[in-house]
Amino acid sequence: MRIRILLGAVLILAGGYILAKGLSYTSKEHVLDIGDVHITANERQPVPTWAGGLVAIAGLVLVLSGSSRRP
Repeated sequence: MRIRILLGAVLILAGGYILAKGLSYTSKEHVLDIGDVHITANERQPVPTWAGGLVAIAGLVLVLSGSSRRP
């Protein structure tokens, strides 16, 4: 039960960070391939804010399910 609460708290913090500050990742795109010449471009892609909301909600569900008492 404590693992659910801990994991839920981590997810809530991660979701809150994505919602407040934003998060991005880098993707590589092959632009040109001619013989031995390979040109790639790095592009930063933002993580959508709705994903942060879903992560926070999932964390809240885990915290609530981990803290409920069962007979």
